[in-house]
Amino acid sequence: MDHSKIKQLSERVKSNIQKVIVGKGEVIDELLIALFASGHILLEDVPGMGKTLMAKTMARSLDLTFRRIQFTPDLLPTDISGLNYFNQKAGEFVFRPGPVFTNILLADEINRATPRTQSSLLECMEERQVTIDGETQALDRPFLVIATQNPVETQGTFPLPEAQLDRFLLKIKMGYPSTEEGLEVLKRFRGRQPLEEIGKVASREEIREAQQSYSDLYVSGDILKYIMDIVEKTREHPDLILGVSPRGSQALLKCVQVHAILNGREYVSPDDVKAMVKPVLAHRIILRNTSRIKENYSEQVLEQILREIPVPSEEELTEEGRHA
Repeated sequence: MDHSKIKQLSERVKSNIQKVIVGKGEVIDELLIALFASGHILLEDVPGMGKTLMAKTMARSLDLTFRRIQFTPDLLPTDISGLNYFNQKAGEFVFRPGPVFTNILLADEINRATPRTQSSLLECMEERQVTIDGETQALDRPFLVIATQNPVETQGTFPLPEAQLDRFLLKIKMGYPSTEEGLEVLKRFRGRQPLEEIGKVASREEIREAQQSYSDLYVSGDILKYIMDIVEKTREHPDLILGVSPRGSQALLKCVQVHAILNGREYVSPDDVKAMVKPVLAHRIILRNTSRIKENYSEQVLEQILREIPVPSEEELTEEGRHA
C-alpha cells in the first residue's frame, strides 16, 4: 500500500471515530499508530473518561471481529484463551475457543485480574498464538489488544508486572476534556447513542496492507542514532534502575515511521521521534524507589533526556533522503 493511502485510511477512520468521541485527536492518532504498527495499547485514566467507549468506537469503525472481556479477580486464564472440554455426545474432547480468538480484544480493567490471569495474555500479545494442553493455535491477523486500567484505585487491583507492560506498544492517557469539549459531549449524548449510528469505514485487507507497508518508510542513519542515544541515556540515568530494552527501541522506530506517514512525510523527522518518546517509552522504564512517588516522573525524565541530546538537522535528513 502506498504511504499516501495509509494516511487517507487513517483520516477516514479518525473522522468516523470523531462522530462519537469529542476531541481527543492526538489519542486517536496514537491508537491508529498502534494499529498500523501491529502493536497493543494500554489506555490508562480515571473512570468515566471514555476509555471503553474509545475502544468500542475504533472497533466499530473497522471491518474486524471484536470481543470484550471484563477483567475481575475471579477470572481464570481459560476464560480468556479457551479450553478443551469433554463432549459426552461426541465421546471426545472438543476445543472451545476463548474470546482471545478475535481481531480486536478489549481487556477492560485489566489490573483487576490476578497476575496468573494477566500472564495468560503474554503469549497472545507477543507471538499472536495460544498454547493449550500442549497444542499451539495461531490467532487471526490483525490482532490488537486494547487494555484499560484505572491508575488511581488500588483496592482489589493487581499492578501489571514490567514484563506485561513491555508488551504494550503504547501507553495512552485520555485526559479531561476542555470546557468546550465537555459541552459538546453533553449535547451529543443527550437522548441518543452516537456509537450505534456509525458504520465500518476500513476493511480487513486495508489494515493488513497498511501493516505490511509502513516499515519501508525512509529512516536516515542520523535518526537511528538519535533513537539509540535516547534509549542509551535511559540506561544511564541516575533516577532509573531499568532503562529501555531493545524491544523498546524497536517499538519506538515502528511508531515514528507510522507517525511520519500520518503527517504526510516520506521520511522520519526528529519531531516524529519527540512526539512518540513518552507514549512508547514511559511505561518501559523503572524508577528508583525515591522517584516513584513523584507523579508523572517517568515523562519528566524522558523530557529531560530529550533536552540533553543533540537533535539532527531536518534539512540534512531530507537531503540525505533525496540521495538515498
